[in-house]
Amino acid sequence: MPHRDHVTWASILTAHNLANLPSKTLSIFSTMFNVDRLQPDHFVFACLVKACSSLGAVKQGKQVHARFVLSPFYDDDIVKSSLVDMYAKCLLPSNARAIFDLIKVRNSASWTAMVSAYAKSGRKTEAIEMFRRVPVRSLFCWTALISGLVQSGCGLDAFGLFIKMRREGVNIVDPLVLSSIVGACANLAVLELGKQIHGLVICLGYESCLFISNALIDMYAKCSDILAAKDIFGRMHCRDLVSWTSLIVGAAQHGRAEETFALYDKMVSAGVKPNAVTFIGLIYACSHSGLVSKGRELFRLMTENNGIRPSLQHYTCLLDLLSRSGHLDEAEKLIYAMPFMPDEPTWAALLSACKKHGNSEMAIRVSDQLLSLKPEYPSTYILLSNVYAGTAMWDRVSIVRKLMAGMEVRKEPGYSCINFGKESKVFYAGERTHPIKEDIFVLLKELDAEMKRRGYVPDTSSVLHDMEQHEKERQLFWHSERWAVAYGLLKAFPGTVIRIVKNLRVCGDCHTVLKFISSIFKREIVVRDATRYHHFKDGKCSCNDFW
Repeated sequence: MPHRDHVTWASILTAHNLANLPSKTLSIFSTMFNVDRLQPDHFVFACLVKACSSLGAVKQGKQVHARFVLSPFYDDDIVKSSLVDMYAKCLLPSNARAIFDLIKVRNSASWTAMVSAYAKSGRKTEAIEMFRRVPVRSLFCWTALISGLVQSGCGLDAFGLFIKMRREGVNIVDPLVLSSIVGACANLAVLELGKQIHGLVICLGYESCLFISNALIDMYAKCSDILAAKDIFGRMHCRDLVSWTSLIVGAAQHGRAEETFALYDKMVSAGVKPNAVTFIGLIYACSHSGLVSKGRELFRLMTENNGIRPSLQHYTCLLDLLSRSGHLDEAEKLIYAMPFMPDEPTWAALLSACKKHGNSEMAIRVSDQLLSLKPEYPSTYILLSNVYAGTAMWDRVSIVRKLMAGMEVRKEPGYSCINFGKESKVFYAGERTHPIKEDIFVLLKELDAEMKRRGYVPDTSSVLHDMEQHEKERQLFWHSERWAVAYGLLKAFPGTVIRIVKNLRVCGDCHTVLKFISSIFKREIVVRDATRYHHFKDGKCSCNDFW
């Protein structure tokens, strides 16, 4: 074109934004300024802010913001609304609020963006307060609040608001809010509630929606019903990379390594190119099945054949595989060779493996590295304490515990949650005040006697306290997963699967006990712990005792 004006530039910048090419939007703007000598107007500013918002590029966004403030258009409310949205998506609610307060005439987009900013950042009270001030609460405003709370870990609050939205008769003309609430079911591992939401999805006619189906696959997998996840996947007419990857990761988490690799082969045959998340699922499957050679091969294929640059998470997955399988020297070399600074979880994974495989020398060396990082997670201090306790180095245990006390580090209490029907119960380790405590206690005592008749010998290696053997056995008796399973046996409908969510890793003794219980009662027990899913059936576990 021999002559380009502001309208021309606004049109081409908008076109790139609509084509999901925000990087291109920002890169071609320099031509407008350097070649055509045009300063941006309010339309161009709005395009640039939107591009920064899509990229999460807060640094460039602040530069555009500064230029806007110094421009003749500094009073434009549309650009200000775009800035609120950008700061909201970059999780900077205070910046968003400062701009929001300057808008003279606020539209629904600016109100919704502000609600979203607070909700996504975990500022629940302010999000709800802002939501109450919205003049007209549309479905999109409800969605912003509910999805933001789900993303910030407030799933139960999101459910309460979703129920309120339904009672107020808000018409769900867009299914995004449904995908968010399905995601809440996945995070909370509440299968029965997830089924109800699935029923609502069907009633509203959104089951064929691609991203809803993908969310349902993820939900069923995380709620330990991998068969339902496969059923959703099998009935989809159109599948994308997310569909395949969700099922691959789900199968990996449930210890179905061969099924995971078969799905990957089918995905590639269907012409779908794997991404970084796909390979995390594949290497994870190797890690929880001890397939070291396969894991190394996949790591090589990822970089050489697919051109994917490994992230820290990929290295951590490979490290976890090597560590679990006893290749501790190779794992330690990997830490020093990877192009990332090892973080606390990386060192902790290696230390946990050192403890498991009894390599005290390396454990002490790794412990020193961990302590030099000034750990933030309570679990790291617990691990350090347990490593020293496992070698009866009680003086060092005392030192670590003093550090914990000085930093106000508190051990997260172990708990197990059981859900069936409309009922949900949480049991904490050592809890002795449950209403039907006596019934549970009697059942567990009877089970203990029957298991010992069948060859059960308590494994007290996880009880890291300086006490007598019989006292250690008493400690095991009060572990939360045992009480949750006993409650399920007493209360759940006969023959149904008992599903339990545990916040910590299942200890070796409880793992053995659950295998015995599945055999004695002929019941399937599914436990989702901090590292994986365990399917106990007929005296065996899906993890083949490798976890």
